[in-house]
Amino acid sequence: MSAATSPTPSPSQARRRRLLALLADGAFHSGERLAKRLRISRAGVWKLIGALRELGIEVESVPRQGYRLPRAVDLLDQQELLGSLSPPVRERLQRIDILLSVDSTNRYVYDNGDAVPGQAQLCLAELQNAGRGRRGRSWLAPFGSGICMSVGWSFRESPPTFSALSLAIGVAVVNALQRFGATDVGLKWPNDLLWRKRKLGGILIEMRGESAGPSQVVIGLGLNMRMPAEVRIALAEQQAALIADVHEILQDRTPTRSVLAGAVLEEMLGMLPIFAAEGFAPWVERWRQLDALAHTPVKVINGAETTFGTARGVDADGTLLIDVDGQLRRFVSGEVSLRAAS
Repeated sequence: MSAATSPTPSPSQARRRRLLALLADGAFHSGERLAKRLRISRAGVWKLIGALRELGIEVESVPRQGYRLPRAVDLLDQQELLGSLSPPVRERLQRIDILLSVDSTNRYVYDNGDAVPGQAQLCLAELQNAGRGRRGRSWLAPFGSGICMSVGWSFRESPPTFSALSLAIGVAVVNALQRFGATDVGLKWPNDLLWRKRKLGGILIEMRGESAGPSQVVIGLGLNMRMPAEVRIALAEQQAALIADVHEILQDRTPTRSVLAGAVLEEMLGMLPIFAAEGFAPWVERWRQLDALAHTPVKVINGAETTFGTARGVDADGTLLIDVDGQLRRFVSGEVSLRAAS
């Protein structure tokens, strides 16, 4: 496969994507018109609509009006993404897959072979039905509502302070958002992006390799772009964390999902070679500036044990620092969870 190209989709996948492209404006389209555009029968259109619904994509149908999506959708576009990248970053792309539906972009990258050292594998999906967050949690991402992306990368040797990679990636994502004018975006140790104390996105790092040798990592990012009101209500009813999205922050300055994904990739692929050589050190001060919980009361949950204290940022290796009754305690990422004390 040549660099930076996706596998050719099957005919059925291609037809589904073409149908979605026709419906993406959120307006009604008659079955007859869709059939002509797709060069299939009206029965064929009905079958394609059924296939989209089976994937979890809501398509409304109204007699004498036709079919439509509940809202306009900004579909991912590979050429738009590539066009937003600088030539050096494009040259670092070994492979791009933009999928209509996948269980997990992290799993997809993990299962499709190792990245060549110095090059990246990228997967994005319109719909992720088994997305994972840290500590086995699910990541809710309705069709077209966010960025679900994973980047595969190979380190020739495990970098120093490897456990802090998610912190450095968080800095890269904030830098990408700030390119478009985003403000008030912060980070919560070790892998959350927040906007005004509400969750904007999350990072999941998966690794295989030896502690003193070559290692393969998959960097997963879930970023809310434009979350439907019904999803926000459902999350609130589940007493989940309140969420924010990029459109809420940037309004009419919001880039397309493809352009924002390109900016994130540009930042990531700029920092990974430096991280390989220097570890977390170049990003420590920047992370501390973005620390959303700095100097606030927090609780650290480690299994059945809960520790209350005041957040004091991170050490040079990314270790969490908590002031507990005047003594500084250190916590490493893993099964540890950090929350604001309420």
